Amino acid sequence: MLHNRKYKVVVLLSLNLRFLSDNSTRPIFTVPKTGIRKNKMTSSECLPDGHATPSRPLVPGIYVPTVAFFDPSTEEVDAATVFKHASHLATSGIAGLVTHGSNGEAVHLTHSERALITSTTRRALDEAGKVSMPLVVGCGTQSVKETVELCQEAVSSGGDYALILPPSYYGSLLSKTSVLKFFTDVADLSPLPLLIYNYPAAVSGLDLTSDDILKLSQHKNIVGVKLTCGNTGKLARIASSAKPGFLTTGGSADFTLQTCVVGGQGVIAGLANLAPKACVRIMKLFDDGKLVEARKLQAIVARGDWVAIQGGFVGVKAAVGRYYGLRVGGPRRPCVQPGEEELRTMVDGFAELMEVERGL
Repeated sequence: MLHNRKYKVVVLLSLNLRFLSDNSTRPIFTVPKTGIRKNKMTSSECLPDGHATPSRPLVPGIYVPTVAFFDPSTEEVDAATVFKHASHLATSGIAGLVTHGSNGEAVHLTHSERALITSTTRRALDEAGKVSMPLVVGCGTQSVKETVELCQEAVSSGGDYALILPPSYYGSLLSKTSVLKFFTDVADLSPLPLLIYNYPAAVSGLDLTSDDILKLSQHKNIVGVKLTCGNTGKLARIASSAKPGFLTTGGSADFTLQTCVVGGQGVIAGLANLAPKACVRIMKLFDDGKLVEARKLQAIVARGDWVAIQGGFVGVKAAVGRYYGLRVGGPRRPCVQPGEEELRTMVDGFAELMEVERGL
């Protein structure tokens, strides 16, 4: 049911109370077969099948999968630092933010903590004047049921799109048909449009082919893909053959230029937590036809990303704290924060990239 009049909605999450602006239209819709009514946090058109058409379109560009921040003593979510980091990124020229990806320690979070981080990130974007910037929310779990529940919760928290990994825990019991049906079943029930997340290293080696992804792209509620597999041939095949409006993105900053060359529309880059402007600049140079400059900058970014890849998200988060003066805390256990000597080595490894970043 869609209300065209303006109204005020108060969304109460278990860890976060957020008051929304009187100047926004918040449609209410019913998710098919669930009977659960959710308040969409964006101005959207509600379709009869329960899906929403977001008013924040996925535009080409750099998307940042944000790291999560925890209190260094209690490991509780540090919402203040989440807000500060998202606010900084919002004004760096990026196309959008992603919460609860691999960099965001999604597997370490409860449902209510996910909601808190997403709603805080949405608030940071809005208060930075980026009300039209899309927010993608990682929602993939091992079952259709819980994945759909996370999609519903992402709507209430201000998310516009859901990023979904394939199920893998019972991988030996799942045929390719079962895996593809997982995506279409979720897409049928999700109030948010989906992006496929192809990251073999995170799902026991399961690697969707270009044929698989193109088949899934035909679903009206599947609108993009993140290819962390690094296969630019696959990326080229998808970008050239998918339906209009399907966003084909690379999954790492170290092949940003390569993504552009073969027709990709963007990159979801963990390194952009640290150097968003440098990542954005590569795409701008390519769009302007300045390929020599783009190649030089890509080489610098690739060297920086190699440091990030070796240090993992814990290294990137620690470097964010060191370079931007944020209280980042550490990762949740059993992951461990880098020691001072290790962090110093990583900071030195990022020095070339950060010199460029500061000059942009």
